Amino acid sequence: MSRFINYSVIVILGVVFATPLVWVFMTSFSPANEIINGSNPFFVNEPTLQNYKDAWNAAPFLRYYYNTFVIVFGILAMQLITITLAAYAFARLKFKGRNVLFILFLVQLMIQPEILLFPNYQVMGQLGLVDSKLAVMLPYWASAFGVFLLRQTFKQVPYELDEASKMDGCKWYQTLRHVYIPAAKPTYIAFALVSVSHHWSNFMWPLIITDSVENRPLTVGIALFAQSYETGAQWGMVTAGTVMVIFPLLIAFFIFQKQFVSSFMHSGIK
Repeated sequence: MSRFINYSVIVILGVVFATPLVWVFMTSFSPANEIINGSNPFFVNEPTLQNYKDAWNAAPFLRYYYNTFVIVFGILAMQLITITLAAYAFARLKFKGRNVLFILFLVQLMIQPEILLFPNYQVMGQLGLVDSKLAVMLPYWASAFGVFLLRQTFKQVPYELDEASKMDGCKWYQTLRHVYIPAAKPTYIAFALVSVSHHWSNFMWPLIITDSVENRPLTVGIALFAQSYETGAQWGMVTAGTVMVIFPLLIAFFIFQKQFVSSFMHSGIK
């Protein structure tokens, strides 16, 4: 009985969360006359790709995609380096005040990013980086969440493997590369999904720090695109643009969902 209730709750929540996504997807294929007439939003009588063609021609989506890929994967590449080194230090190196420093490090998780918008903008202005991709990426090159997640995984690596690599003459960075990093592969995949999805959908900071098409990511571009067509009620074009923005994230999640779930289970996070 309890299992039936659990599955029922999961199905209900799944339907609730999937309904807006299904509406957006179906509306993106609906002709303008069906949307205006208010027909069934979850059924399309005459599907069309015209909304996607119009949306693609109405805004420089190719440029927005390029900017987003550069920003998202530029952030991820630096984060993988910083969280790996920090997690290894907190998990295996012994130094005075390690636990206190780690707790202080995790305090960043309780700080809302909106609080740092103005200080970050001032810093970028002083560095002369306003309206640049580097300015969008720089504040996110370190991740307290990533360090915590990876530290949990590194701590589960047996000390015997660490000692064996040292006896074979490996330096610390060789041990890190050949012992710890391969053992944390599912965690890296999960963190990459979290990082990519977060920064792919990040809106406020890119909106504030960028002013030109050459540096705007998809989120800012689709917001300006939707605003420009709001008065004309071009919901077909707007939803088609929205689907183009979220489609890569959906594909990535469906491909890596098993690694995503397993990494959190092996990290001790329930």
